[in-house]
Amino acid sequence: MLGVFSDKIMSPPGELVAAGSRTPSPKTTAKALVNRFIQTKPAAVLLHLNDDVFLAYSHHNESPLHPRSFGVKDEIFCLFEGALDNLGTLRQHYGLAKSANEVVLVIEAYKALRDRAPYPPNHMVAHLEGKFSFVVFDKSTSTLFVASDENGKVPLYWGITADGYVAFADDADLLKGACGKSLASFPQGCFFSTAVGELRSYENPKNKITAVPAPEEEIWGATFKVEGPVIPAAQH
Repeated sequence: MLGVFSDKIMSPPGELVAAGSRTPSPKTTAKALVNRFIQTKPAAVLLHLNDDVFLAYSHHNESPLHPRSFGVKDEIFCLFEGALDNLGTLRQHYGLAKSANEVVLVIEAYKALRDRAPYPPNHMVAHLEGKFSFVVFDKSTSTLFVASDENGKVPLYWGITADGYVAFADDADLLKGACGKSLASFPQGCFFSTAVGELRSYENPKNKITAVPAPEEEIWGATFKVEGPVIPAAQH
């Protein structure tokens, strides 16, 4: 899966901008990255919402244990990869039909978060049990919400293209050529929300997250780590 967003939607993380400055080239533009995805992923689907947002996905080479899915409702778009262990319980919690899958559930959970302000955003993700990563874009408010499970079992990466777009993908190789050193693994147990304006741990929301510059020989530009003692989140 691939989500690409201009600086009108999301400001590029300063840590990745700094890491990317160590890369002379090659780096490619957002549109070149999207085109590469379409050309290399069989039966890929692209949603070009406007010049600020590109969403793409393909079922090619997906894991049967961590399938990819896409959904949209009320201008809320969601790319989801993985599986939720407590999907049945969450369907009841959000009043959904038994046929509702993970992507429908995440859209409803995000919608509840958005409409129940000031509902803490970490609570939305802390409810989810399983192996997952997802990208939610709310077109009605131009809000982006991205998260990865607490064990990082479904890989998610982010980086900055040559023209300053922030790209999220489950394929590190796809982003290497486009983003250079401005590339990092999205930290497990964390979420990024443009409504909040920063990266946060949903397991330990009060702990600060810092980026450690990676050695030159690594493909990553930085590694994001949650500081302080890890305190298990209370069950909600």
